[in-house]
Amino acid sequence: MASKVRLYVDHPLGEGQSVPLSREQANYLFAVMRLDEGTVLSLINGADGEWDAEVVQASKKGGILLCRSQTRPLQLPPDIWLLFAPIRKERTAFIVEKAVELGVARILPVQTDYTQSVNRIRQDKLQAHAVEAAEQCGGTFVPPVGDLRKLDRLLADWPQDRQLMFCDEVLIGDPVALTGKGGPWAILIGPEGGFSPAERDRLRALPFAHPVSLGPRILRADTAAVVALTLWQQALGDW
Repeated sequence: MASKVRLYVDHPLGEGQSVPLSREQANYLFAVMRLDEGTVLSLINGADGEWDAEVVQASKKGGILLCRSQTRPLQLPPDIWLLFAPIRKERTAFIVEKAVELGVARILPVQTDYTQSVNRIRQDKLQAHAVEAAEQCGGTFVPPVGDLRKLDRLLADWPQDRQLMFCDEVLIGDPVALTGKGGPWAILIGPEGGFSPAERDRLRALPFAHPVSLGPRILRADTAAVVALTLWQQALGDW
């Protein structure tokens, strides 16, 4: 019997591989989703693609799944990072979810001069949102979510071969033009209050940074993340 359930597991996947379930996973599958022994569901682990797996043992406290066949290979995103300043909790979760759907290799929350929501950020919660997004959107890769870092320290350790698309709100109304070549990239979205003058001056002085307008209208930070990723994917990504 087939199921539309997709589940992320922290376990190797392969033909004939058994996958033990945690108490929380068992409760979700057998109490919430009402799956029974013999049900087939989809598994991902972010590394081995998507696999059909059959429930061979089911209980309230645990269970075992058995991998049958691979249904999709691992699909890696382009080498693009998303850097963003955290905003309200539910909108930060939205940014993480949409980044996974649109395709990023890494998600990095950053603290800027005007960031106001640093005390609400929990890396484990954001990583869980990334997992849920991959489960729901059919993805096979789950980008790692980094710990919150100060923007100036991150830029000080920046890999020089990685280009940076810097979404500069003072360019509002200018034509949208992303220039550059392929290879490693990152996108930087500022906080609700924008970048400070000192941050903007530093970013504009960096040889790998590309100031970019996101169009003729002022965008919320979460909207800007979606727009910027869409522009980059269309110009330099895998769309």
